[in-house]
Amino acid sequence: MTQPPRVLLADDQTLVRTGFRLILGADGIDVVAEATNGAEAVDAVRRTRPDVVLMDVRMPEMDGLEATRRILTGTADAPRVVILTTFDLDRYVYAALSAGASGFLLKDVTPEQLTAAVRTVRTGDALLAPAITRRLVQRFTRRGADTDVLHRDLAALTPRELEVLTLLARGLSNAELAARLHLAEATVKTHVARILAKLKLRDRVQAVIVAYETGLVGPGTSGERPGE
Repeated sequence: MTQPPRVLLADDQTLVRTGFRLILGADGIDVVAEATNGAEAVDAVRRTRPDVVLMDVRMPEMDGLEATRRILTGTADAPRVVILTTFDLDRYVYAALSAGASGFLLKDVTPEQLTAAVRTVRTGDALLAPAITRRLVQRFTRRGADTDVLHRDLAALTPRELEVLTLLARGLSNAELAARLHLAEATVKTHVARILAKLKLRDRVQAVIVAYETGLVGPGTSGERPGE
Protein backbone atom coordinates (compact mmCIF):
# COMPACT_ATOMS: atom_id res chain seq x y z
CA MET A 1 0.00 0.00 0.00
CA THR A 2 2.30 2.71 -1.28
CA GLN A 3 -0.41 5.27 -2.04
CA PRO A 4 -1.76 7.49 0.77
CA PRO A 5 -5.11 6.41 2.26
CA ARG A 6 -8.25 7.86 0.69
CA VAL A 7 -10.65 9.02 3.41
CA LEU A 8 -14.35 9.86 3.66
CA LEU A 9 -15.41 12.17 6.51
CA ALA A 10 -18.95 11.72 7.85
CA ASP A 11 -19.95 14.20 10.55
CA ASP A 12 -22.79 16.72 10.80
CA GLN A 13 -20.51 19.34 12.37
CA THR A 14 -18.79 21.49 9.77
CA LEU A 15 -15.98 22.49 12.13
CA VAL A 16 -15.13 18.86 12.86
CA ARG A 17 -14.99 17.97 9.17
CA THR A 18 -12.94 21.05 8.34
CA GLY A 19 -10.46 20.45 11.13
CA PHE A 20 -9.99 16.79 10.27
CA ARG A 21 -9.65 17.55 6.55
CA LEU A 22 -6.90 20.09 7.23
CA ILE A 23 -5.06 17.73 9.57
CA LEU A 24 -5.23 14.80 7.15
CA GLY A 25 -4.30 16.95 4.16
CA ALA A 26 -1.24 18.31 5.94
CA ASP A 27 -0.03 14.73 6.30
CA GLY A 28 -0.64 13.88 2.65
CA ILE A 29 -3.89 11.96 3.24
CA ASP A 30 -6.58 12.69 0.65
CA VAL A 31 -10.16 13.39 1.80
CA VAL A 32 -12.16 12.19 -1.21
CA ALA A 33 -15.63 13.11 0.10
CA GLU A 34 -17.56 14.51 3.05
CA ALA A 35 -21.01 13.64 4.37
CA THR A 36 -23.31 15.35 6.86
CA ASN A 37 -25.42 12.28 7.66
CA GLY A 38 -25.37 8.51 7.33
CA ALA A 39 -27.34 8.37 4.09
CA GLU A 40 -24.88 10.72 2.41
CA ALA A 41 -22.01 8.61 3.75
CA VAL A 42 -23.42 5.40 2.26
CA ASP A 43 -23.88 7.08 -1.10
CA ALA A 44 -20.43 8.69 -1.00
CA VAL A 45 -18.76 5.34 -0.26
CA ARG A 46 -20.38 3.84 -3.35
CA ARG A 47 -19.28 6.77 -5.51
CA THR A 48 -15.75 7.35 -4.25
CA ARG A 49 -14.66 3.96 -2.83
CA PRO A 50 -12.49 5.31 0.01
CA ASP A 51 -10.04 3.20 2.00
CA VAL A 52 -11.16 4.55 5.38
CA VAL A 53 -14.39 6.15 6.62
CA LEU A 54 -14.30 8.39 9.70
CA MET A 55 -17.90 8.05 10.89
CA ASP A 56 -19.69 10.12 13.52
CA VAL A 57 -22.21 8.17 15.60
CA ARG A 58 -24.93 10.76 16.08
CA MET A 59 -26.10 12.32 12.82
CA PRO A 60 -29.53 13.33 11.45
CA GLU A 61 -31.60 11.26 8.97
CA MET A 62 -29.42 8.15 9.35
CA ASP A 63 -27.01 7.67 12.24
CA GLY A 64 -23.48 6.36 11.96
CA LEU A 65 -24.42 2.92 13.25
CA GLU A 66 -26.93 2.19 10.50
CA ALA A 67 -24.61 3.72 7.91
CA THR A 68 -21.79 1.45 9.09
CA ARG A 69 -24.00 -1.62 8.78
CA ARG A 70 -25.02 -0.69 5.24
CA ILE A 71 -21.48 0.09 4.14
CA LEU A 72 -20.00 -3.13 5.51
CA THR A 73 -22.79 -5.61 4.70
CA GLY A 74 -22.18 -7.93 1.76
CA THR A 75 -19.23 -6.04 0.33
CA ALA A 76 -15.92 -7.84 -0.06
CA ASP A 77 -13.87 -4.68 -0.66
CA ALA A 78 -15.62 -2.44 1.87
CA PRO A 79 -13.58 0.35 3.45
CA ARG A 80 -12.44 0.32 7.05
CA VAL A 81 -14.84 2.28 9.25
CA VAL A 82 -13.58 4.19 12.28
CA ILE A 83 -16.24 5.55 14.62
CA LEU A 84 -15.88 9.13 15.88
CA THR A 85 -17.32 9.91 19.31
CA THR A 86 -17.21 12.67 21.88
CA PHE A 87 -17.32 10.21 24.76
CA ASP A 88 -14.81 7.41 25.33
CA LEU A 89 -17.60 5.07 26.44
CA ASP A 90 -20.44 5.94 24.09
CA ARG A 91 -22.73 2.88 24.19
CA TYR A 92 -23.40 3.21 20.47
CA VAL A 93 -19.74 2.55 19.74
CA TYR A 94 -19.99 -1.08 20.88
CA ALA A 95 -22.88 -1.70 18.51
CA ALA A 96 -20.88 -0.12 15.70
CA LEU A 97 -17.92 -2.38 16.42
CA SER A 98 -20.28 -5.36 16.37
CA ALA A 99 -21.54 -4.16 12.99
CA GLY A 100 -18.00 -4.37 11.64
CA ALA A 101 -16.33 -1.06 12.43
CA SER A 102 -12.59 -1.35 12.94
CA GLY A 103 -12.31 0.87 15.99
CA PHE A 104 -13.14 4.27 17.41
CA LEU A 105 -11.51 7.62 17.98
CA LEU A 106 -12.36 10.45 20.32
CA LYS A 107 -12.98 13.72 18.51
CA ASP A 108 -10.32 15.42 20.63
CA VAL A 109 -7.51 13.22 19.27
CA THR A 110 -4.24 14.95 18.48
CA PRO A 111 -3.31 15.48 14.82
CA GLU A 112 -0.61 12.84 15.17
CA GLN A 113 -3.05 10.31 16.62
CA LEU A 114 -5.58 10.97 13.86
CA THR A 115 -3.21 10.49 10.96
CA ALA A 116 -1.55 7.48 12.58
CA ALA A 117 -4.97 5.89 13.19
CA VAL A 118 -6.03 6.31 9.56
CA ARG A 119 -2.80 4.79 8.27
CA THR A 120 -2.92 1.96 10.79
CA VAL A 121 -6.51 0.90 10.21
CA ARG A 122 -6.03 1.08 6.44
CA THR A 123 -3.48 -1.75 6.70
CA GLY A 124 -5.86 -3.90 8.76
CA ASP A 125 -3.81 -3.66 11.95
CA ALA A 126 -5.34 -3.04 15.36
CA LEU A 127 -6.40 0.55 15.84
CA LEU A 128 -7.47 0.65 19.47
CA ALA A 129 -5.22 0.30 22.46
CA PRO A 130 -6.03 -3.17 23.85
CA ALA A 131 -7.01 -1.83 27.27
CA ILE A 132 -9.48 0.64 25.72
CA THR A 133 -11.02 -2.08 23.58
CA ARG A 134 -11.37 -4.38 26.56
CA ARG A 135 -12.94 -1.69 28.73
CA LEU A 136 -15.45 -0.81 26.03
CA VAL A 137 -16.45 -4.41 25.38
CA GLN A 138 -16.67 -5.28 29.08
CA ARG A 139 -19.03 -2.41 29.75
CA PHE A 140 -21.43 -2.94 26.88
CA THR A 141 -21.38 -6.65 26.11
CA ARG A 142 -24.88 -8.05 26.72
CA ARG A 143 -25.73 -11.67 25.98
CA GLY A 144 -29.26 -12.49 24.91
CA ALA A 145 -31.64 -12.54 21.99
CA ASP A 146 -31.81 -8.77 21.79
CA THR A 147 -28.06 -8.37 21.35
CA ASP A 148 -26.44 -7.90 17.97
CA VAL A 149 -23.97 -10.77 18.43
CA LEU A 150 -21.20 -11.91 16.14
CA HIS A 151 -21.83 -15.67 16.16
CA ARG A 152 -18.71 -17.71 15.55
CA ASP A 153 -17.75 -21.35 16.18
CA LEU A 154 -14.57 -21.39 18.25
CA ALA A 155 -14.22 -25.14 17.66
CA ALA A 156 -12.32 -24.28 14.49
CA LEU A 157 -9.44 -22.94 16.58
CA THR A 158 -6.53 -24.99 17.87
CA PRO A 159 -5.77 -24.96 21.63
CA ARG A 160 -2.90 -22.54 21.01
CA GLU A 161 -5.14 -20.24 18.96
CA LEU A 162 -7.75 -20.27 21.73
CA GLU A 163 -5.03 -19.30 24.19
CA VAL A 164 -3.90 -16.45 21.94
CA LEU A 165 -7.47 -15.23 21.47
CA THR A 166 -8.11 -15.32 25.22
CA LEU A 167 -5.05 -13.24 26.02
CA LEU A 168 -5.69 -10.89 23.10
CA ALA A 169 -9.19 -10.23 24.44
CA ARG A 170 -7.77 -9.54 27.90
CA GLY A 171 -5.78 -6.65 26.46
CA LEU A 172 -2.34 -8.03 25.68
CA SER A 173 -0.44 -6.59 22.71
CA ASN A 174 1.51 -8.77 20.26
CA ALA A 175 4.72 -8.09 22.15
CA GLU A 176 3.10 -8.99 25.48
CA LEU A 177 1.58 -12.13 23.95
CA ALA A 178 4.99 -13.17 22.65
CA ALA A 179 6.58 -12.70 26.08
CA ARG A 180 3.76 -14.49 27.90
CA LEU A 181 3.70 -17.49 25.55
CA HIS A 182 7.47 -17.59 24.97
CA LEU A 183 7.00 -17.17 21.23
CA ALA A 184 8.52 -14.93 18.58
CA GLU A 185 6.37 -11.88 17.83
CA ALA A 186 6.18 -13.00 14.20
CA THR A 187 4.70 -16.31 15.37
CA VAL A 188 2.09 -14.46 17.42
CA LYS A 189 1.14 -12.40 14.37
CA THR A 190 0.71 -15.63 12.41
CA HIS A 191 -1.59 -17.06 15.09
CA VAL A 192 -3.66 -13.86 15.13
CA ALA A 193 -3.94 -13.89 11.34
CA ARG A 194 -5.14 -17.51 11.40
CA ILE A 195 -7.71 -16.73 14.10
CA LEU A 196 -9.12 -13.88 12.01
CA ALA A 197 -9.21 -16.06 8.89
CA LYS A 198 -10.88 -19.04 10.59
CA LEU A 199 -13.52 -16.91 12.31
CA LYS A 200 -14.01 -14.71 9.22
CA LEU A 201 -13.25 -11.53 11.13
CA ARG A 202 -12.00 -8.24 9.73
CA ASP A 203 -9.58 -7.33 12.52
CA ARG A 204 -8.51 -7.72 16.15
CA VAL A 205 -11.32 -5.51 17.44
CA GLN A 206 -13.90 -7.99 16.19
CA ALA A 207 -11.84 -10.84 17.66
CA VAL A 208 -12.09 -9.20 21.09
CA ILE A 209 -15.86 -8.86 20.68
CA VAL A 210 -16.22 -12.52 19.70
CA ALA A 211 -14.19 -13.62 22.72
CA TYR A 212 -16.63 -11.82 25.02
CA GLU A 213 -19.80 -12.70 23.12
CA THR A 214 -18.98 -16.42 23.11
CA GLY A 215 -18.06 -16.43 26.80
CA LEU A 216 -14.40 -17.29 26.17
CA VAL A 217 -13.53 -14.25 28.28
CA GLY A 218 -15.82 -12.58 30.79
CA PRO A 219 -16.01 -9.03 32.15
CA GLY A 220 -13.58 -8.34 34.94
CA THR A 221 -11.01 -10.96 33.98
CA SER A 222 -7.40 -9.95 34.10
CA GLY A 223 -4.53 -10.65 31.78
CA GLU A 224 -3.30 -13.47 34.00
CA ARG A 225 -3.78 -17.07 33.04
CA PRO A 226 -5.12 -19.50 35.64
CA GLY A 227 -2.51 -20.36 38.21
CA GLU A 228 -0.40 -17.28 37.55
